Amino acid sequence: MRIEANLFNIPVAFFLVAGTVYGYFTDWSEWVGFLAIYLTGAMFLMVGVYFKMLEKRHGQRAEDREDAEISEDAGEQGVFAPWSWWPLVCGLGAALAFTAMAVGWWIMVPAAIVGVIGLVGWVFEFSRGQHAH
Repeated sequence: MRIEANLFNIPVAFFLVAGTVYGYFTDWSEWVGFLAIYLTGAMFLMVGVYFKMLEKRHGQRAEDREDAEISEDAGEQGVFAPWSWWPLVCGLGAALAFTAMAVGWWIMVPAAIVGVIGLVGWVFEFSRGQHAH
């Protein structure tokens, strides 16, 4: 995970410098610009810190080592929801929410209803039906 962490941590310095330069050239009077650049750097930093935490928790992976064998990563890689339609419902709720911000706030009510239904369905997907555990 070290490579992934550095891939996200290195741009943090760029966005810090770019935000400072932008603020300097606008005499710190245009708040949206330099704050947006700083917040972009903060988003990169959050992902980089998360990858560093994963590296500490799980140690080195086979793909991080030069002497690793392909067979070390064989086997089950995780649990994935087969044939799940719930991410599509959650995406529809998110699309409606973004539409509400652009068109009218009244659309946020159906967006929240669709989003909650999609989220509850996705969370409890393995609790009943064909793939119940």
